[in-house]
Amino acid sequence: MQILFVLSSLFRFKDSRMEDVWLVDFYAPWCGYCKKLEPIWKEVGAELTRSGSPVRVGKMDGTAYSGVASEFGVRGYPTIKLLKGELAYNYKGPRTKDDIIEFANRVAGPAVRSLPSRQMFEHVLKRHSVLFLYVGGESPLKEKYTEVASELIVYTYFFSASEDVLPESVTLHELPSVVVFKDGTYFTYDEYEDGSLSSWVNRERFQSYLPIDGFTLYELGETGKLVAIAVTDERDPTERTALSVCTQCFCNDQKSSLMLSCRDFQFGHMEGNDYINSLIMGEVSVPSIIILNTSNEQYFVPAEPVEDLEQLLRFFSSVLDGSAPAFGGDGIFQRIKRVAYDARSTIMSVFRSSPLLGCFLFGLPLGVISLMCYGICTAESDDDTELMKRDGFTDEEEEEGEEEEQQRLTAGAEGEEEEDAEKIEQKSPTEKKVD
Repeated sequence: MQILFVLSSLFRFKDSRMEDVWLVDFYAPWCGYCKKLEPIWKEVGAELTRSGSPVRVGKMDGTAYSGVASEFGVRGYPTIKLLKGELAYNYKGPRTKDDIIEFANRVAGPAVRSLPSRQMFEHVLKRHSVLFLYVGGESPLKEKYTEVASELIVYTYFFSASEDVLPESVTLHELPSVVVFKDGTYFTYDEYEDGSLSSWVNRERFQSYLPIDGFTLYELGETGKLVAIAVTDERDPTERTALSVCTQCFCNDQKSSLMLSCRDFQFGHMEGNDYINSLIMGEVSVPSIIILNTSNEQYFVPAEPVEDLEQLLRFFSSVLDGSAPAFGGDGIFQRIKRVAYDARSTIMSVFRSSPLLGCFLFGLPLGVISLMCYGICTAESDDDTELMKRDGFTDEEEEEGEEEEQQRLTAGAEGEEEEDAEKIEQKSPTEKKVD
């Protein structure tokens, strides 16, 4: 196994950066996910070396070489990047050996691969579930196609061929053309109907029906489509079968007045309802159908159980025409609800996994806050007592002092009345008469 650890040869890495193709894992020593990736990363290095790949595999401590990590836009760990000339491609797929190797081999090669023969075309078609193909000679469309391929090669393969390479079953109305092959059929790009080539490729890079997990759902959000998910149980695949048949109708029945094309929906299935429940902060029965609008976090569920294809069609049509009620959303209330839901879920998961740890984590802060509140209240009372002591009084002494002061005032008033009476008695008869 031959992996070049960039940490011990930073200058060599910088010198060969523009000459070689590098697959680099930017990690942090304290990162738990990085530690989980480490054995997989060693297998990736061993496999690429064994297959004679030109890709050089390395890893770099992003905390020790923060300048280099910042140069390549690393904002979290682990981050996997393929460095090819001036370009740096960010890997966003599952962290498995096969997926990482497939990404490295795809991105390390040319953005657009040529198919010289029909045999090669058929071989490639069998290997890839989704295949984009440019057919024709040099043109502005080919330049645009190459540009899009350079941008989106992180997701899928791009090929080019002449018209005679295609089998007789493939009919193109004009040349040059860009075609996507998937789900046993093909679709031709139309600039007037499909918009920009980049947006069209991004929408069509998935199979029409596929297994969906949290990562796939995040990727599907970039297509701009509504995501229709059959929430199923392995023991009861009825709903999955119905949705699969419906998907084939949508994609292939071009004459149906109720056709819901793949431009509007992305279809898939998900085993179990745990992830969906956490996503919508509610409860979804199994089996059931749910449609997610990832752009505004709204979701749609049928008002009654779906039992046949016709009911499924009506439900999808009601979502498209706006008659189906929408739930969820990204408003203020939903955001507050999300914060509360996540907090509750975190607390519950901690207590379920380790009750003692939960009591310590949440009990200790509450105890500290209680002691602080008690200290603040008692501190105010002590300050008042201290102030009175500083003035020479306690509560009892202050009351006694007030009584003595009142008695002195009363005695003084009586003394003044007696003095006034004595003065009147001492006056002469003439003064009294004047008075």
